[in-house]
Amino acid sequence: MFGCYLVCLLLFQEYGFSLLMILEISYLYQNMKKAIVLLSGGLDSSVALHLAKSKGFDVYALSFDYGQRHERELQSARETAQSAGVKEHHIVNMRLDLWGGSALTDQSIEVENGDVTRTDIPVTYVPARNMVFLSVAASYAEAIGARDIFIGVSQVDYSGYVDCRQEFIDAMEAAINKGTVCGAEMDDPIHVHAPFIDKTKADEIRLGMELGVDFGLTWSCYRGGEKPCGTCDSCLLRAKAFEEAGYTDPLLEK
Repeated sequence: MFGCYLVCLLLFQEYGFSLLMILEISYLYQNMKKAIVLLSGGLDSSVALHLAKSKGFDVYALSFDYGQRHERELQSARETAQSAGVKEHHIVNMRLDLWGGSALTDQSIEVENGDVTRTDIPVTYVPARNMVFLSVAASYAEAIGARDIFIGVSQVDYSGYVDCRQEFIDAMEAAINKGTVCGAEMDDPIHVHAPFIDKTKADEIRLGMELGVDFGLTWSCYRGGEKPCGTCDSCLLRAKAFEEAGYTDPLLEK
């Protein structure tokens, strides 16, 4: 912050910049490095958080208590955020279990055993979940002057969710910038980054190892509990990824 003041003073004294121009430069300087990271506590979002930090962003982590069956992931989100040293970490109560529609938010729907070769939409799909999460992230971003949002979705190793595809990310970014003052009126758009959209989970694990991610803090199992079930879609995808990446999953060693 002090460095910003020195730069502004120099611009005023030496180059005759107007007060308005200096205020605009000061605003951009103070806000150009903030990023919102959607942090579930899982493998993908934890790597996304560390990637954002490696790019020089001050990270503001955002998690959701949406009535998920596997609320154990929120403990992982807290531990990951603390370990990574984020600027802020908010857990928003967003009770999607009020209307259910998914095995993750409706206890009457059983979580199926996984099948990594499946092509249909599984019962663990939560209706419009990422649409809701990105909308809240956009509000948070505009409020604090952040212009970057990171989400750890992939359309390669995933369960077939429609809100994990590039076309959805592009559409959400466009909608965010039509519905925010910074995007619609100030020509200062918010960017939605999905850095793993075309990456495998094995790719993410390799990157995470380079970035120093503690995968032992992360959680993937849809069934919750104290130990991963090892049979749901998320557990199978995680096991497959660690095997392909050539690493042992530290969560299973606890």
